[in-house]
Amino acid sequence: MKLAGVKAKQKKKFKATTDSKHNLPIAPNLLDRNFEVSEPDCVYCADITYVWTAEGWLYLAIVLDLFSRQVVGWSMSNRIKKKLVIDALRMAIWRRSPEAGLVFHSDRGSQYCSNDFQQMLKNNAMVSSMSRKGNCWDNSVAESFFGKLKTERVFDSTYSTREEARRDIVDYIEMFYNSKRRHSYLGYLSPKEFEKKMSLKKAA
Repeated sequence: MKLAGVKAKQKKKFKATTDSKHNLPIAPNLLDRNFEVSEPDCVYCADITYVWTAEGWLYLAIVLDLFSRQVVGWSMSNRIKKKLVIDALRMAIWRRSPEAGLVFHSDRGSQYCSNDFQQMLKNNAMVSSMSRKGNCWDNSVAESFFGKLKTERVFDSTYSTREEARRDIVDYIEMFYNSKRRHSYLGYLSPKEFEKKMSLKKAA
């Protein structure tokens, strides 16, 4: 293998990010896998993943608009606490200023079920929706984004520090995924191009 320049593919480190073993209230699954949305800022989906660095784990929380598949909010931290998801939602609200009634879909993780996060949804007139227990397909669009991020960027990278990983992930989200990456679901446009096209079409 050494002479041929062949290397064995290393097994990726796995770390669970969903802590559903809690007694916090659970929201019903209002989304029910209806991932086709006709207007922006009507339905957001959210999730948490992790990236390994030489300094340890870096956790990433995202908020994604199902209309255009654009990541409208994100947050990263070395701790997987409720602040991680609160900061991601705060970015989405600051960027998009959604109107009342938006459906916010997530898994049943303790971060999303926490009193502080649920109060933030209520304060912004958002309606909480949660996947069924242990069913990743109920939030498959967010899972799909994480798959793209890791396959197209993370798995081919070695991060010495969390800050190095953070910069690379921000570059992927903002400079590539949202701005340039074409999606078959969007007619092979990027999320930003799709939103611009639909906005012009609506104004015509």
